[in-house]
Amino acid sequence: MKPNIHDVAKIAGVSSTTVSRVLNNRGYISEKTKEKVYKAMEEINYFPNDLARSLFNKRTNLIGLIIPNSSNPFYGELTFHIESICASLGYKLLLCNSLNRIDKEEKYLEMLIRNQVDGVVVVTYNRGILNYEKQNLSVVAIDHYLSKNIPVVGSDNYSGGKKATELLIMKGCQYIVHINGPIELQTPANLRRKAYEDVMKEQGRLPITYEVSPLQSHKEVISKLFDEHPEVDGIFASDDLIAASVIAESKKRGKEIPTQLKVVGYDGTEAVQVLLPELTTIQQPIDLIAKSAIDILLKQIEGEFNNFPLETYLPVKLLEGGTT
Repeated sequence: MKPNIHDVAKIAGVSSTTVSRVLNNRGYISEKTKEKVYKAMEEINYFPNDLARSLFNKRTNLIGLIIPNSSNPFYGELTFHIESICASLGYKLLLCNSLNRIDKEEKYLEMLIRNQVDGVVVVTYNRGILNYEKQNLSVVAIDHYLSKNIPVVGSDNYSGGKKATELLIMKGCQYIVHINGPIELQTPANLRRKAYEDVMKEQGRLPITYEVSPLQSHKEVISKLFDEHPEVDGIFASDDLIAASVIAESKKRGKEIPTQLKVVGYDGTEAVQVLLPELTTIQQPIDLIAKSAIDILLKQIEGEFNNFPLETYLPVKLLEGGTT
């Protein structure tokens, strides 16, 4: 039989109420008494019941994280930082991989609500799903708009798109093409596209953007781009995975990088820097994005709904490599 709070109390020589107060950090308890209780717990291998404690404290210390694809290096690194921050603050993370499917996201959100999580960080495109605002739940979105009242955290997408496009122009590219997601997606990442188009128009050039949907193979889109625009000599890809596919396709077609084609990506994750160190990219401050999202979420959990901005965009950095 598993040891219980009464067993701890008996060995520690205190009452069950005292043990409960130690576990819940409630009221004044001397250090000597705390040591006796913790020593008794260790002696009989007793672990507190988190569910019971959460009912008492009206907190579960659980945070939900819904991401679209755990295999993407950006989401993987973001998850790493969010989990590390949560752990340091005494929170456990429930990771939900929606695979860009609305039905999976709905089921995951229902599961998180049933488990009474204290808050949710959402990194998906499904705006208004189950109407997040009506769930009486603390929510923060990363690089996606869920509703006008849910705070969003991300990188300075416009600045990143501007840096990427201006670099390609400075390097002498005459025919620059951009690859991005569908314009109808509710995401601040569309500002990367706007920056590209603004810079191209300022230079008297025609902006050309190819769109890749979340469920579409970007390899097919890239192949089509090369077929329709063999003259292309500069490509700004909206993420590093697309940029990697551009490099692979250009090699297959005998187009040398960077002499015949220059490529700039976006994200700058540690994984891509290790596997593709030559890639020129716009690096997002992923650790700061994670920290800002959790900071805002915790303020919501504490009831401070007027003490944070609805949109937070953090500075990006240009990492120039051998692809430009």
